[in-house]
Amino acid sequence: MIEDPLASSGASFVEKFLQNVRGAVPLSIEQIDMMLRLISAAREDGIGNFLDLGCGDGVLATTIFDEHPEAHGLLVDFSEPMLEAARKQLQPHRRHVEFLQADFHHPSWVRRVAPHAPLDIVVSGFAIHHLPDARKRELFREIYDLLSPEGLFINIEHVSSATRWTESALDDYTIDAIFGAELKSGRGKPRAQVAREYYTRAASDEHILAPLEVQCDWLREIGFADVECFLKVQELAVFGGQRPGAD
Repeated sequence: MIEDPLASSGASFVEKFLQNVRGAVPLSIEQIDMMLRLISAAREDGIGNFLDLGCGDGVLATTIFDEHPEAHGLLVDFSEPMLEAARKQLQPHRRHVEFLQADFHHPSWVRRVAPHAPLDIVVSGFAIHHLPDARKRELFREIYDLLSPEGLFINIEHVSSATRWTESALDDYTIDAIFGAELKSGRGKPRAQVAREYYTRAASDEHILAPLEVQCDWLREIGFADVECFLKVQELAVFGGQRPGAD
């Protein structure tokens, strides 16, 4: 039986997570709990350094530090305002974290990160899907090259649906989650208004989604081992793999 993430991670973890925008993402707590379990399983002796790629306000790195306070984190994002938000959130871990403004839409980001390699862990949350498919594949290769032997890549991501009706089911699921968050906050927008705002944002969004199975095949072709989808609900997936150990 899977342990309750609230029990394993503590109330502070949940409070921090729900303050973040990902609190409206279905199964968001379970996604991060799975990430933490995978890191602990892959690196039983602890982790030396990790990269949070497209870190946003630093929620993934914060939860990693909660479990591995002696780790060293590198947070990369193209947005300086998001990095500033991450700096504030990670102030308690300031001695163990560095921040780097770099745009992984372009291969030049690797030169900025390379001095920190090899990396034990690379995580990313809802960032890579913005890239065209060809660039996604290149980025997966760049991540592979930055990992240490047995280094782990975990991608918490939005992937494409196989059909329109499954896509619409996730839309309804997400609208219900946002509506529930609105009720808990006391704002109490009508569900119809939440739905209108959701579809307006979706129409202007620049997401370029790829099927989960295709992305896993890309990882295998690059050389990742133990490639797997560890958690999935409709278009939301936690997947990744390990760089093989040294011979």
